[in-house]
Amino acid sequence: MSKWMYKGKTTQGKEVAGEVEASNKADVEILLRKKRIRAMSIKRKPMDMKMLSFGGGVPLKVMARFTRQFSAMTSAGLPLIQCLDILSEQTEHEVLKQAIMQVAADIQGGGTLADSLSKHKKIFSELYCQMIAAGEAGGILDTILLRLAEYQEKADALRRKIKGAMTYPVIVAIVAVAAVAILMIFVVPIFANMFQDANAKLPLPTRIVMGLSQFIRDWILAILTGIGVGLFSLFRYYKTDKGRLKCDQLLLQAPVLGDLERKSCISRFTRTLGTLLNSGVSIIDALQVTAKTSGNKVLELGIYKTLESISGGQTIADPLRATGVFPPMVIQMIAVGERTGGLSEMLIKISDFYDDEVDAAVDALTSMIEPLVIVVLGSIIGGVLVAMYLPMFEMAGTVG
Repeated sequence: MSKWMYKGKTTQGKEVAGEVEASNKADVEILLRKKRIRAMSIKRKPMDMKMLSFGGGVPLKVMARFTRQFSAMTSAGLPLIQCLDILSEQTEHEVLKQAIMQVAADIQGGGTLADSLSKHKKIFSELYCQMIAAGEAGGILDTILLRLAEYQEKADALRRKIKGAMTYPVIVAIVAVAAVAILMIFVVPIFANMFQDANAKLPLPTRIVMGLSQFIRDWILAILTGIGVGLFSLFRYYKTDKGRLKCDQLLLQAPVLGDLERKSCISRFTRTLGTLLNSGVSIIDALQVTAKTSGNKVLELGIYKTLESISGGQTIADPLRATGVFPPMVIQMIAVGERTGGLSEMLIKISDFYDDEVDAAVDALTSMIEPLVIVVLGSIIGGVLVAMYLPMFEMAGTVG
């Protein structure tokens, strides 16, 4: 089936535009008639290479802005179709613009907002659609959209913090490897030629560095190939359920990164679950959505076990304690929230607390990495340079 772009008029005389999937132009006309739209033009949509390459996703920051604007318009009392028309004109993200136009066309054809959004799973997540459905059912769509916007903004802030913490050591590691490679491939051979011409007996550190330099130059292609194959194999292994579980377990047990991962997992879990429960989504549906968005396989399996326990009539706190991810304080707060009937509010309070904890963990990680990188990089480069200058010092002493 192909995608077709159309322009037409509704029975009220309003011009609309959108996209549908159909085998041919005649099928498009039939679909539009069912939606009570009179077709004015129908064209086959050309292949969008940008969507093909990147999967049609929309950045979380863009989605948060869209949701907040949507909330403001619905709070002002604007009709749903008018809100979507304005948003499609305002957004600069082409993928989101096309999705909004299709959602508007589906709603004009009699569909609900939640069902129309669920047709674009790469843009509107299951959490998004579940909350919209709850908002439509309860007549509080503007309130739900506002909560969604706040959730997306905080989730984006958390993601940027973690990304920033990971970016710095990666960049420094790349610079360190590049500096050592330049020394070994270009600088050390110059000294080696000088020493060979002098026919002097070289100290052991100098011979080791020269041997490493010769090995790297002779086997550089094999080394790069091995690194590439190793990274590719690790990536493929992580894509499997067993591999991801093992890697996530190791990450949680890492000395400093483990603390950051644990706190970010707790923050993401409590905020997602608390937002869903606060929006009227049932605990069973909320846990299913939260498991899919947990971001850590260990926590995901723990949530599914919690789901089984709740289905059997047990509390949520005990299965979460068994995961080993949550500290006793969080478990006790969740248990208190269950007993008092304020679980959603308690979860939001926990997530706010752990947002600050993630900030502290990021600062601790950065402050620890900076001196560590300086010491390691300085030791490697300094050791290479000293090894190269040792024969010169010896020759100078002999001449003296």
